[in-house]
Amino acid sequence: MLKLLPALALAIGAPQDVPPPPQDASVSTAAAAQAPAPQPFDITEMSVAQLQAGMADGSLTSEAITRAYIARIAEIDRQGPTLRSVIAVSPDAIAQARLLDEERAMGRTRGPLHGIPVLVKDNIETRELPTTAGSLALADNRTYRDAPVVARLRDAGMVVLGKTNLSEWANIRSTASMSGWSAVGGLVRNPYALDRTACGSSSGSGVAVAASLTAVALGTETDGSVVCPASMNGIVGLKPTIGLVSRTHIVPISHSQDTAGPMGRGVRDVALLFSAMIGTDPADAVTADADSHQRDYAANLSPRALQGVRIGVLRPDMSADLEAKYDEALQQLVAAGAVLVEVTPPDHPDLDEDEFHVLLVELKADLDAYLATTPSTVTTRTLAEVMAFNEDNAEAEMPYFAQEIFAMAADTRGLDDEGYRAARERSARMSGPEGIDVMLAQGDVALLVSPTYGLPWLSDPVHGDQFDGPSASMWPAVSGYPHLTVPMGLVHGLPAGLSFIGTAYSEATLLEAGYAYEQQAQARVVPEYLPTVDAGAGIEGVLP
Repeated sequence: MLKLLPALALAIGAPQDVPPPPQDASVSTAAAAQAPAPQPFDITEMSVAQLQAGMADGSLTSEAITRAYIARIAEIDRQGPTLRSVIAVSPDAIAQARLLDEERAMGRTRGPLHGIPVLVKDNIETRELPTTAGSLALADNRTYRDAPVVARLRDAGMVVLGKTNLSEWANIRSTASMSGWSAVGGLVRNPYALDRTACGSSSGSGVAVAASLTAVALGTETDGSVVCPASMNGIVGLKPTIGLVSRTHIVPISHSQDTAGPMGRGVRDVALLFSAMIGTDPADAVTADADSHQRDYAANLSPRALQGVRIGVLRPDMSADLEAKYDEALQQLVAAGAVLVEVTPPDHPDLDEDEFHVLLVELKADLDAYLATTPSTVTTRTLAEVMAFNEDNAEAEMPYFAQEIFAMAADTRGLDDEGYRAARERSARMSGPEGIDVMLAQGDVALLVSPTYGLPWLSDPVHGDQFDGPSASMWPAVSGYPHLTVPMGLVHGLPAGLSFIGTAYSEATLLEAGYAYEQQAQARVVPEYLPTVDAGAGIEGVLP
C-alpha cells in the first residue's frame, strides 16, 4: 500500500538479480499447478467487453478464458521473462469458471463482469489461498474467508483467478525497501524492461494486468501503491475515495489512508470493476455511506466528456523528456475539448512528516489488531513478534533491507497520543480542504492533472529504490480523495502515467475525463519484455 515518503526516500524500487523464493515455499509455487496446454485463441490485450462479447455469442467460455490466463501465467510468469507477478493460482479457478458458464447456459448472467477473471493482491484475503502480504511470517495465514471486497466481486460473477505478488508488507518495513520484492514471491519484473522497477506495492497486480495474465486486478494503496505500479507498467489504476470500499480482512497499514483499488488496461474496465467494489461494510465504519455512492461508473463514459471541462494543470519538477511527454498529453486534453488552467499547489512543507507520523502509529495499532484475527497456524500475533520472526529468519526475510520502519512503529504510543491526533488533523486538513480543494477553487476547475510519477528506474539490489522525479500521490492519499492514472505513452521505451485528481467522491468525473483522454490519445503501448532499454537515455539509476 505504501509508496514513497519523500522525506525518507522510501520510493519503490526493486533489484534486478534478486532470486525467486525457495521452491519449497508452498504459496509461491502454486501458480503453475493448473497450467494447461496453450489455448486456441489469443487472450492478450482483450478487454472485459471483448471477453464478455465472446461469452455472449458462444465463441468463448469463462472456463476457456480462465485456462488461457493460467497457461499464460505458466508461460511468462514462471519462465521466459519470469515476471513473478503471480504468487498463486486459485486451486478452484477452473471450477469457479465452469459454474459461471452453467449459470449463463441457464439464462442467468449477473452483469458485465460475469465470468471475468480477476487477480487479487496477496494482502487481501480470499477463501481458497493463504494471505501472506509477501511475508513468510504469514505463509500459513489461510483464513478460509473472503474480504468483503472480494465477496462483492464473486457476487458480481467474477472468477477469483489467484493472488498477486507485492512489495512485502506493502512496502512499510524499511527505508531501503525494494518495490516488488517479497520473501514469498521473489522479485516482480517490469514487462517493458526487465531490469527496471515494477514499482509498488501493488507490483504484481500492475505487471499481471500489463502482461495480460488477467483481465483486471485488485491492488491496495496507502500512498501511491495502486497508481505508481499502474503508471510504471502502462495501465490504468484508480485509488478511490476512502470510505467507498471495505478494508475488512485486508492486511493493514493505516485506517486513515488504506483502500483497495481497481487496475486494468483501460478506463472502462477499471470503471466496471470499481462499480462492483463499492458497498457498505458494517465492520468498517468509514464505509457507512458507501451504498449511497453505488452506480454504474462506466455508464456515462464518452469520448466527448471533456468538452468545455476546466482542468487545473500542475507542473512539478521533472526531466525534460518527461515534460515533453506531459505537454503532449496536455495537447490531447485540449484536442478533446478541455480548457486548461495552470494552478499552483499550496505550500505545506510539513505534510509528508505528519503523514509518516500517522502511518507509524496506525501501523502498530492496525497490524496488531489484524494479526489477532489470524488463525492459530500464524504464530506472529503482534508487530513485535513479526520483527522477532524476521530476525530469526533474516537470511530469507532480510537479505536486502532491514526493518527500520517496523522498529519506529513499534516505539509509537498508540491512537490516543496527542501528537498523533494533531498530526492526523493537520495532514487531513492540509491535503484536502487546504490542499486539493484550494487548488480546484484557485482555477475554478473540475479536476487536476499531473504526471503520476517519473520513469521506472534501474533495479538495484545494493541501494534499493532510486526514486527520482514527480509524485502525484501524496495529496489524494493523505486527504482520502480519489486519484486516477491513465497511460500517456512511453519515454525512452518506459511507461509514464497521467494523473487525474479530484475532490472527495469525484470518481465519476475522473473516470469520464480519463476515458475521454484515453480515447483521444490512444497512448497505451503493449509491453515487449525487453531485457533492458538504453541506459544512456538520461533515466536515473545506479547500475550501469
